[in-house]
Amino acid sequence: MKKVMAFGTFDLLHAGHLHYLNEAKKQGDYLVVVITTDENVKKSKGKFPVNNQEQRKELVESLKMVDEAVVGDEKDYYKVVEKIRPAIIALGYDQAEKKDAVQEKLRKRGFDVEVVRITPYKEGLHKSSKMKERIRKDLT
Repeated sequence: MKKVMAFGTFDLLHAGHLHYLNEAKKQGDYLVVVITTDENVKKSKGKFPVNNQEQRKELVESLKMVDEAVVGDEKDYYKVVEKIRPAIIALGYDQAEKKDAVQEKLRKRGFDVEVVRITPYKEGLHKSSKMKERIRKDLT
């Protein structure tokens, strides 16, 4: 069985998330989605998500293409990779991590994991931060 791992915040699910997860699932047989912790969202985006990490996990694991959802580690992003041991890691088009750098860090930790980059779905339209910005404008 070929396990695929995808990462993200997944706050306010939208068509872009569904595209990312569907494309990730096509890379293998079993899709594990790692939900970013609330604290790590705060560190990277400057604010907490609308939904907490357990709510986001519950939403993601209810999606039919997702076989398993877990909350990531607070301090070591690679701990969950060590535990689940995927064959493939699917990065979203907008995730800042460089594919080669991720693959190199994994090799240094003793993992031979293929890293792929998933293409965007209607880039610019389906991005959580832009959608939240449009909603805020509509409310004012």
